Amino acid sequence: MVYDYKKRRNSRGGGKRNKYGQVVTLGTNNERNKPENVKSTDKPSNTKSGGSGKQTARKRHHTDIPGIPFQMGYPIARGPGDDTGDSLMIKCVQYVPSKISLTGEKQGLYAKIDGINPVTGKEKKAGEALYNNDGQPITKFKKGTIKVSNEGASDRTKNASPIYYIRLPIPQDVNDSNVVTWGDDSMNIFQLAGVAAASNFMTGPAQTFQAAKELLNSDIAGSFGNQIDDVTQRAITSAIAGKAIDALGGNVRPNSVIGRSSGAILNSNLELLFSGVNLRTFPFSINFSPRNGDESDMVLSIIKALKSSMAAKKNQADGQTGQGGIFLRAPDVFQLRYLQGNTDHPFLNSIKDCALTGMTVNYTNSGTYATYGDGTPVSIQMNLTFKELNPIYHEDYMDAGLPGVGY
Repeated sequence: MVYDYKKRRNSRGGGKRNKYGQVVTLGTNNERNKPENVKSTDKPSNTKSGGSGKQTARKRHHTDIPGIPFQMGYPIARGPGDDTGDSLMIKCVQYVPSKISLTGEKQGLYAKIDGINPVTGKEKKAGEALYNNDGQPITKFKKGTIKVSNEGASDRTKNASPIYYIRLPIPQDVNDSNVVTWGDDSMNIFQLAGVAAASNFMTGPAQTFQAAKELLNSDIAGSFGNQIDDVTQRAITSAIAGKAIDALGGNVRPNSVIGRSSGAILNSNLELLFSGVNLRTFPFSINFSPRNGDESDMVLSIIKALKSSMAAKKNQADGQTGQGGIFLRAPDVFQLRYLQGNTDHPFLNSIKDCALTGMTVNYTNSGTYATYGDGTPVSIQMNLTFKELNPIYHEDYMDAGLPGVGY
């Protein structure tokens, strides 16, 4: 079914179009789409303004995909009430990998004796500072000041320059789910004793060796006679015998031997222990119903921008073509914010930097295939699945400026 409304066709106006038939003025001079909460610190690093205050599209955003404005929003026509309504702001930035390094106070290295510098091959005297081939002093970390710097991807993209912005009506199904992993764990007395012995050996090997020697040289019955009864002694002996049989391929469990001989089992010391963190996932469903040609172009640009940003990038350095080089570069990532008007929402949760892991677009959301005269579907549903790059930690809530319920 094709809807061919003259009014809709005429609503496109006479704006300048690119070779794809899209109005390139969208998101540039159209103030209705401009996300007013974009701060000056969020501007691209290569943005320059001329004397007239106008900026070219090439300088305003980093993306090389044609037809994608720097600032996008849906719907285009906003009423006075919509300007202060709740919305979802999507900021696309380039992925920066995590970084693990050693930090600390550095100190220079000095020659201890006269001789030849093994790095430069030049003569040196005792007490002289050592330099490398580039003339830079050779340094090392000062003892006691070495620390591990572990920066996650979310930490390193905080001040990243934006590639583009998308502002959408806040989705209807807004929720968050914080999950950590705990698991059952058990250790019997022999395992606990082994761990304790190993720990003591690391901290005091001489004392541990002496204690083991005294235990082996002492009378077993005399050592334990005052602590455990005869039945338990026989059970322990049976368990040890079971281990000896197990070494020969008998596969005998200590609890089976002890249970058969004494009617008891080893205490498993079962506990629930923390075992790991999890990454949160945020699914969003956005419905588009373009009402005119400008909104049609805007919806097309939004879908195209998200599809291109979630795709891996080929390594085309040194003129490589086809499938690229040996490696593929990571897709872009996204910073999501719930807004009330033009500020952070005072109640809803915050979200760390995310990767767009899934995207589906239903072009027949109305239940049947129906388009306008230019081919734009009359109803489109876009489903997005974002996943955070880093887990949530207790210290993340210590930020005094964290709005709403936090993460």
